[in-house]
Amino acid sequence: MEAYGCQMSKAEADAIETMLQGQQWEKAQSPQEAQAVILNTCSVRQTAENRIWGRLGFFSHLKTVQQLVLVLTGCMAERIPDELEKKAKAIDYIIGTNDKLRIVSILCSRVTPDGKVIPASSASPDVESSSYEFADLYYRKGDVTAFVPIMNGCNNFCSYCIVPYVRGREVSRPVESIIHEIETLDAMGVHEVQLLGQNVNSYHYGDWTFAKLLKEVCRHLDSIMWVRFDSPHPKDFGDDVIEVLASEPRIARHYHIPLQSGSDRILDLMNRRYTVERFMQIIDKIRKAIPDATFSTDVMVGFPSETEEEASMTWNVMDKIGLIEAFMYYWNTREGTRAASMPDQIPEPEKIRRLQKIIDLQLARCASIKEGRTGTVQKVLVTQISRDDSSQMLGRNEHGEMVAFNSPQELAIGSVVSVKFNSLNGNTFQGVLVND
Repeated sequence: MEAYGCQMSKAEADAIETMLQGQQWEKAQSPQEAQAVILNTCSVRQTAENRIWGRLGFFSHLKTVQQLVLVLTGCMAERIPDELEKKAKAIDYIIGTNDKLRIVSILCSRVTPDGKVIPASSASPDVESSSYEFADLYYRKGDVTAFVPIMNGCNNFCSYCIVPYVRGREVSRPVESIIHEIETLDAMGVHEVQLLGQNVNSYHYGDWTFAKLLKEVCRHLDSIMWVRFDSPHPKDFGDDVIEVLASEPRIARHYHIPLQSGSDRILDLMNRRYTVERFMQIIDKIRKAIPDATFSTDVMVGFPSETEEEASMTWNVMDKIGLIEAFMYYWNTREGTRAASMPDQIPEPEKIRRLQKIIDLQLARCASIKEGRTGTVQKVLVTQISRDDSSQMLGRNEHGEMVAFNSPQELAIGSVVSVKFNSLNGNTFQGVLVND
């Protein structure tokens, strides 16, 4: 299983992998050992699709020397199925976003328990799904953090985005299914969960709003220390959500809220349906209610007709917020979106120049903010042993920041410990274990 793109793609891949393991499948250690290969694809940017075309070339060659079933699913499969069928003959199944869960039955009909790959003509037929289906569990064995999708799809049609066309309209997961998964993860000893959705705070199921769901999730926690959510849309970030964030200590006090642009004109062209003033009101209200809150965001430069001044306006808003992280990119033309046909497209060299300027400014600003937090003692979730130094453990704090620290003994992955943050090395803190 190879997953590309967003966290939802990874969560769906984990769910399929878990379901296959329930059917006695084992994960292959290399492609050369596999009887089946699943590529869960992304179409948000052309670079993601280019990577898939490269992988298809690799697996096309591999199929000439070994028997395997090749399945391509996800957003790329939804966007260009005919092109894939025409150009990539090695693909056995092209599965859209609504049908991912049927991959399990497909593979079980094509590969025998002893690993023999049988022809498609001899396999049992499978039934396509007409609507998006949520899995029961998205957990991958051994993980101390877990993704919990609560909704899928998008109704917003931002002019630059392909998601509504490949994911479909918004569908919210039943409350009882979400709570059951949360309780299952809690019983497994998971310490951190992240609620997922293309517009996670657009969740609406009956009379259940996102704020009401957040509060209910927190009522069902035991070993789970932090609840996160990604990605909220500013237009749906109401005061009711902020009230829950302030009242529930299990919700991590770090919030990723996509800005996209610091220009109201560009935001309007993007069809984002909020202004910079409205965005800053959300930030200010959260800071007033939760003084130690930290923020990250998404920003795009080089959108059609964007001026140099408007690119600078984006940076000015970022600087005013004081972000500890930002996902920065330039407008990458996506066929089928309204922005692809807008006039005054920015030349790529200019987009790259504007992006690099913002990246450099943000990295310097982020380092300054983080340097100001050295010397503090913070709770840390241990995630792994450092690959660079086996005597050090790695972990993340509530704000999602990485710290490397020495420990007199190897700690169990998933342990929660206190660490003093002594210094900053690049984007990673260096610290020491503190006895509680």
